[in-house]
Amino acid sequence: MTPSDSISGTAPACALPPGVLLTDAQRDASMESALAHWNLTDDLWVFAYGSLIWNPGFDHVERLAGTIRGYHRDLCLWSRVNRGTPDSPGLVFGLDRGGACRGIAYRVAHTNVPTTFKALWQREMLSGSYLPRWLDCQTATGVVRCLCFVMNRRSSGYAGDICREELLAAVRRGKGRYGPCTDYVLNTAHALREHGIRDVQLEQIAAALAAVSPAA
Repeated sequence: MTPSDSISGTAPACALPPGVLLTDAQRDASMESALAHWNLTDDLWVFAYGSLIWNPGFDHVERLAGTIRGYHRDLCLWSRVNRGTPDSPGLVFGLDRGGACRGIAYRVAHTNVPTTFKALWQREMLSGSYLPRWLDCQTATGVVRCLCFVMNRRSSGYAGDICREELLAAVRRGKGRYGPCTDYVLNTAHALREHGIRDVQLEQIAAALAAVSPAA
């Protein structure tokens, strides 16, 4: 049995109110739902497509480049705290429907799963803007089942199909408790290049941002 063979394709349903902060109990219930089919002995995989690539914040025993089908990386979530403010929101990445996404799959040792996943839920699941899903990730060594935080289109934070000019303006303006939104986007673009991953759309956005702010 390969790690996470026991994990079903879709996490059991756990109703989360979109666009509002979750309570600790709601967050814990969401994580328990996602781990309902874990057998406690398999290592588990986590798929990174944004800041988790350059700042995972957790220990891992293996790291592989991989591709998720059916979703693509997009700056599709308004950030009103971490990379922006309520009056001047920035934009952060989500996995939105359609296409494919190249990113990094991290294997988390089974002994670290409880603490690592709790930290991930505190980082990624403050609200109902993301939905935890188990998806196949194609790597050079085969397919692994990965936890992915996909975009909840019902969330009030969903940015949808905004034009490139509006997107760039929001990224340039956004600055929150974790710093400028521009840094977040450029760091992600740089990390993808370091791992040999090509994202044409992100490269175009990064080039436009760097042209205005070379120091970033």
